[in-house]
Amino acid sequence: MWRFSVKKGFLLLLDKFFCRATSKDERGITVKTPVKVIAYDVGTTGLKTCLFEIGKKVNLIGAETADYKLYILDSGGAEQDPLDWWAAMCSTTRKLLIKTKTDPADIAGISFCSQMQGLVLVDRRGHPLRRAMTYMDQRAVQEIQETMGRGITIAGINLLKLIKSIRETGAVNASVKDPVWKYKWVEKHEPELFNQIYKWLDVKEFLICRCTNQFVMTEDSAFAALLYNIREGKKGWSSIICRMLGVNMGHLAEIKKSTDQVGVVTAAAANELGLAEGTPVIGGGGDASLIGVGTGSISTGDTHIYAGTSGWVSTVVDKPLLDITTMIAAIIGAQPGKFNYFAEMETAGKCLEWVKDSLGLNYGHLTLLAGKTLPGSGGVIFTPWLHGNRCPFEDSKARGIFFNIKLETGINELIRAVLEGVCYHLRWMLEAQDKKIKTGEPIRFAGGVALSDAAGQMLADITGRKVEITENPQNAGAVGAAVLIGLSLRIIDSFEEAKETIRVSKTFTPESRNSKTYQKTYTVFKQLHKSNKKHFNTLN
Repeated sequence: MWRFSVKKGFLLLLDKFFCRATSKDERGITVKTPVKVIAYDVGTTGLKTCLFEIGKKVNLIGAETADYKLYILDSGGAEQDPLDWWAAMCSTTRKLLIKTKTDPADIAGISFCSQMQGLVLVDRRGHPLRRAMTYMDQRAVQEIQETMGRGITIAGINLLKLIKSIRETGAVNASVKDPVWKYKWVEKHEPELFNQIYKWLDVKEFLICRCTNQFVMTEDSAFAALLYNIREGKKGWSSIICRMLGVNMGHLAEIKKSTDQVGVVTAAAANELGLAEGTPVIGGGGDASLIGVGTGSISTGDTHIYAGTSGWVSTVVDKPLLDITTMIAAIIGAQPGKFNYFAEMETAGKCLEWVKDSLGLNYGHLTLLAGKTLPGSGGVIFTPWLHGNRCPFEDSKARGIFFNIKLETGINELIRAVLEGVCYHLRWMLEAQDKKIKTGEPIRFAGGVALSDAAGQMLADITGRKVEITENPQNAGAVGAAVLIGLSLRIIDSFEEAKETIRVSKTFTPESRNSKTYQKTYTVFKQLHKSNKKHFNTLN
């Protein structure tokens, strides 16, 4: 049965590549013809399944979404059930194929864009041993302090281990939210479960395993685990760092490139998904890798800003970089030979979701109210640290503040202050990057927040940069995953060619009057953490 499945998958791939990816025009010249692919965007609060047609452009045909639960624990834990991801993937795939009247045999390949730095521990069958610990999990404070916080330190990190980490990986496990500390937490607190581990996977790698029965990890996910040797000729899992941190290398999966075909959909998975057995599965990438690709931020110096559940500023660079003082590192992306100089905030759009749920509003109404309020929110400032913060300062105990509320402050000012607070923090990270590199202009803006014209103009005014928004900015990660399928199947020849397939739909330029208003409140915003750090520590 296994041999039959592989043979069938191989023949299907040949058919899709040679018979449908190319054709002859009236002159007898071979040309590429559009193909249909499915990209899965696996987020923190839900999964979106997108059907694309790839040709001269990457066109979205249809999409289906399904939500799942995020478990926030009193201990600082943040968990999800991997089987919820799989159930969402199966239900949305079936609905999408029916809704778009697409024959499963017409799908040339599938791939993934997903949240990163999760810890999914599985047994030999690929079954999860416990709920996944997400990138937001911050309970392993003792583990990081015991391993990295002793001896001579710089920024709280042991000097010798810092030097060794930078030399091997170009980064350092300096955040309590880094996956290795979750791994060490399980080892200490759940030893019986730890002894059952076969492999340590990330989010999309678990779904790849369910599809293909293969235990793999793409290069960008391996780097995000901060156990990956980046040096030429030695690329792969670093035995030195694993030994230093006490990681069992037998738990680590085989590393693949983002554009590699990592397997085919098995008969069992096809039955659950509604796809054809043998459909090629492409490795894909994490959201930090692929949202940049999906916005066309591909060339060296290109900068994009993302504001979804979390938020970040990312600039394409040609070499590893690290700023330990601001917690910014150049991470490996999907594009060979390129790095993403990456600054992250934990809660961006999640802050707006908190407001939405608290007030019982929808996003459209929320942004409409924010857009009707004058810039500066009447002097009210909001700090978007609802689940701690990572950059440009690391503080798992930092929290949100509404600062400078007056009797005349209304709900509209509070709503706008939340959106402005997110943009202030994005500017702070942008400026932190500028201390080390030259960030790009215009900035490409992506994520659900980018759907709001008010947010686009606000980001331009607060950063002082021209801001561009591409079509379907909320689907930028899925577009990036579709591009990887196109590259793998040779529908797209290069990443630079992929850049030409992505269209800008809106542009916002800074308005000087607004920028002057924001400058005053931004100056105060940057002081609020320093002024309240001691109080955060006492309360949290």
